[in-house]
Amino acid sequence: MENEPQRVSDENLVEAVRSELHEIDAMDVNDHAQRFEELHQKLSSALSSIDGL
Repeated sequence: MENEPQRVSDENLVEAVRSELHEIDAMDVNDHAQRFEELHQKLSSALSSIDGL
């Protein structure tokens, strides 16, 4: 399957984001903004790497 390596990579990204969201949830609310911004940048970068965008 030609798309399999990309799918595995996508699944790893999703798991990493889920893990990071759990970490953020456990943090003090005052520290959320910075972590959410970092996560936003990571997701934006992943989306911009998709062909055609």
